[in-house]
Amino acid sequence: YSYSETSAAVEPIGFREPPRFSPFGPGRIDRTWTGTSAPARVAPDPEKAAGERERVLGAPLSEEEVAELVERYRHSDCDRQINLGKGGVTHNMLDDIHNHWKRAEAVRIKCLGVPTLDMNNVCFHLEDKSGGKIIYRNINILLLYQGRHYDPKQKPVIPLMLWKPYAPIYPKLVKNVAEGLTFEETKEMRNRGLTSPPLMKLTRNGVYVNVVEKVREAFKTEEVVRLDCKYVGTSDCKLIGVKLRDLVPCVPILFKDEQIILWRGKRDTESTSTSHA
Repeated sequence: YSYSETSAAVEPIGFREPPRFSPFGPGRIDRTWTGTSAPARVAPDPEKAAGERERVLGAPLSEEEVAELVERYRHSDCDRQINLGKGGVTHNMLDDIHNHWKRAEAVRIKCLGVPTLDMNNVCFHLEDKSGGKIIYRNINILLLYQGRHYDPKQKPVIPLMLWKPYAPIYPKLVKNVAEGLTFEETKEMRNRGLTSPPLMKLTRNGVYVNVVEKVREAFKTEEVVRLDCKYVGTSDCKLIGVKLRDLVPCVPILFKDEQIILWRGKRDTESTSTSHA
């Protein structure tokens, strides 16, 4: 289960496996698996959780302390590293983080793939779910600090998921006719996008931290943008399209031959200029 890549705002329209089959295994947790998550029976107290997190973190680190930890753990040969891939911040990853924290004050997290489109989201969920603190961030490399008063003997109990659940079925991402356009206009936009030069060429499990900004910049002069995802894979193409739709924002109008065609959408230039005045 991915905390950073799953949106509770979008309801699935179906499931590829019966929701009654919990990926935690029978009888291992006292929660019901809904098909997308296992919500707590009693809602946690956010103030109590925040207070406990502050207690564990303790006083902020000095610049010298941060510099010492960064020098110790930021290098590529660090043996306290977790790779974060297209699954994002997963449930089982939390157990890996706490296991590293038994023997080290910080853990190096190398992020690749779709989650790097929104590194702020990754950092938020890492801190929120682990209780730690990001003390270093450089492009796709993070250092997650455990806290001054962290005690591995009092770490939370994290039941492992025994298998990866099948992704639910969500509503269709690309509509036959884009909202705000006619059928002919949508067809013309798609053809224009397919024949235009690619804005970027994305690689599989690449680092996409600058993609959102480049797409936004391109939309200042272009109506349609094409991203070449020839080696990315079909599933990752759609995940990238969903992220860009929400972050830019824009409208994905075509996924074809591992090419993503994005339309900037209708823009009211008069209201925009008025709001900036």
